[in-house]
Amino acid sequence: MMKKYMFALLIVAAIGNIKTVQAQKAAYETSVDGVKVIVQPSGNDIVEIQTIIKGGVQNYTAEKMGIESMAMNALTECGTVKHDKNAFKDILDKVSATVYGYSNKNYSVVRMNCIKSDLDVVWPLYVEAMTQPRFDAKEFARIKTDAITQLKSLDSRPDNAIDKFADKVAFVNRDYAKDPMGTVDILTKLTPEETKAYYSSIFTKSRLLIVVVADLDQATIEAKVKAMLDGVKKGPAFTFKKASFKVYKNSINVEQRDLATNYVEGITSGPIPGTEDFDAFNVAMRIFANRHFLDVRTNNGLSYAPQAWFSVGQTSTARFSVSTTQPDKYIAVFDKLVDKVKTEGFKPEEVANMKVTYLTGFYYKNETNSAQASSIASNEVLFDNWKRSLTLVDDVKKLTVEQVNNAFKTYINNIVWVYQGDPKKVNQILYINGTLNKGENGVSH
Repeated sequence: MMKKYMFALLIVAAIGNIKTVQAQKAAYETSVDGVKVIVQPSGNDIVEIQTIIKGGVQNYTAEKMGIESMAMNALTECGTVKHDKNAFKDILDKVSATVYGYSNKNYSVVRMNCIKSDLDVVWPLYVEAMTQPRFDAKEFARIKTDAITQLKSLDSRPDNAIDKFADKVAFVNRDYAKDPMGTVDILTKLTPEETKAYYSSIFTKSRLLIVVVADLDQATIEAKVKAMLDGVKKGPAFTFKKASFKVYKNSINVEQRDLATNYVEGITSGPIPGTEDFDAFNVAMRIFANRHFLDVRTNNGLSYAPQAWFSVGQTSTARFSVSTTQPDKYIAVFDKLVDKVKTEGFKPEEVANMKVTYLTGFYYKNETNSAQASSIASNEVLFDNWKRSLTLVDDVKKLTVEQVNNAFKTYINNIVWVYQGDPKKVNQILYINGTLNKGENGVSH
């Protein structure tokens, strides 16, 4: 008992200390040539800069999935006008600096990390990568081959395959059905010329956001950003589109696969980032994940690693997954668990403990400059409020048990289920006519 008490005190102290450190130098935002620049003084000698290109899967058609991911990779892997790939990387290696790009479903990032004293060496390379990419044909062929090999490897992994199948089924005819990594067929046909043209079309001031986590004075930051943006097109006005996801009836899609076990995944509604019940639902899903694990694995031995989580983005959803030899028993346990939560609610001590656990994890994960920049970027793009990363403690502390319970009841209703494995092992009727189907018909926001 004393150990638990001491641990609780340490957690509370940690949150308080981290918050105090963050408050020493206030973050701020400025605008340079119409581009928002958010700056968080770091209190150390590391410089982390992230240039965000908003849109993600919103930017391209399903026939061009993977083109943005390839473009981001090519920025540094295919050289620049001034430096070929090897020369570019040699300079970075000499000062142990990092410059690279990547993409996800909501936005792309071009990241730079170096020691403050090396900024004048690394910054020009960072600017070159974004404003003067070479898209060398030979290097592009190399990274395309690597991307295709990675895709094939991922597709052979059951955990990844069920995730992709779930996205494809649940988000049919929606942007979120698109996979940023693309497909083998699409990537095979991509050319460096087409990919470069696509990159030029999205690298516009109207889509950009720049996040700086470093101890640099404002004048220096603004001067460097202004020089970088010189020559960058303004581009048409851009609106980041967030969409709710509603499930009006339970369903299950079954795909036969020769696997050692069977894989099940469910997707249902979740609050849009920035809505009033977002934080409450986030806490609710974390508590439910613990209960789900306890009931499915510990109490019933139905799966080695059952999961439940809140997937946040342009379209936010609650998701549940298991690998099991007994899918029919799983859905019975799942339905009973959800019914119990909806009827009895979460316990006050569960909510109190999860609030502390969530906040502690959030701040421990944001100790590095890179993590802080990523958090600020995510909150600005998804929530239209970068300051959320600074106010989360107070927001979560205010949550009541009633708010957490109501959020769970509101969004956990009908579910889109997908299944990969032996079709003979699953009774689809149990997933379609489960207990969640009683008296529920979708979600309204």
